Amino acid sequence: MRKSLLRITFRQLQVFRAVCTHLSYSRAAEEMALTQPAVSLQIRQLDELIGQPLFDYVGKKLYLTATAEELLKASEDIFARLDSLDMQLADLQGSLQGQLSLAIESSAKYFTPHLFAAFRQQHPEVSLQLTVVNHAQAIKRLSVNRDDLLIMSQVPQDMALEFLPFLNNPIVAIARPDHPLAALASLSLQDLTGFPLIVREPGSGTRKACEEYCHEKRAHFAQRMELGSLESQREAVLAGLGLALLPRHAVSHELSSGRLCELPVQELPLYRSWCAVHLRGKRLSPVAQAFIAFIRNQRGLIEQLAQRFSAGPPVAG
Repeated sequence: MRKSLLRITFRQLQVFRAVCTHLSYSRAAEEMALTQPAVSLQIRQLDELIGQPLFDYVGKKLYLTATAEELLKASEDIFARLDSLDMQLADLQGSLQGQLSLAIESSAKYFTPHLFAAFRQQHPEVSLQLTVVNHAQAIKRLSVNRDDLLIMSQVPQDMALEFLPFLNNPIVAIARPDHPLAALASLSLQDLTGFPLIVREPGSGTRKACEEYCHEKRAHFAQRMELGSLESQREAVLAGLGLALLPRHAVSHELSSGRLCELPVQELPLYRSWCAVHLRGKRLSPVAQAFIAFIRNQRGLIEQLAQRFSAGPPVAG
């Protein structure tokens, strides 16, 4: 091993990870409670110790070099081992302690806090670091082993992954109650295609699932409006801009209050399972192991929690 690598400090790696996360020295400085020159100095020292530049500027945008990508993987491994050591020491003292680093696709963000709250009732000394991403970002985080676990649907088949399905994610068609289709007792996907469809940004797992399903059913929407989040989709439907295919969990309050309605489409709901996912062979921390065991063994409890977010038929586990 190069002697220069042994001079890398944990603080330098923490600063480096913050820059990688934000792709900005100034935002990394805010996160680390440092000045921007201090962040620049730490990265410059890392460059010298590594012997290669870690970041490139193209225009005004920061990009990771291939060297930075490798260092990021190594730093994630280092901090994961330290977290695991901390948890194992706590386990030896008779209690489960530590932090669960969890990344979730945005369609799961309404349910996951309630799932973790139920888990924390059994393990009150566990904390949560939650990151909300779209499907494309989830795959990237998996590839660099960024998190303890990911909650996602449509698990990629071309990666070596372990995954545990634990809850169906019903995707339904929603509209305003005064929409012309809302008065009909039965609809097909084809009936929806004459109206504008509000869709998510490219990279969204919900969008990908819906596009594949509509293509399979030969339902082609000529008018589409692209928005960047579930919330903006929901608000666009409330504003009368069109229809949307959304996870029922994401609009449960609007459905139960009558501000939105679920259209009776024969081919829907479209079910995609939420899964807890990690790289095959990954050494899970004690907290991550306990969380996996919880969702495997508490299916009944999870289904009960899911009912709070379902305005339609019961959600199967």
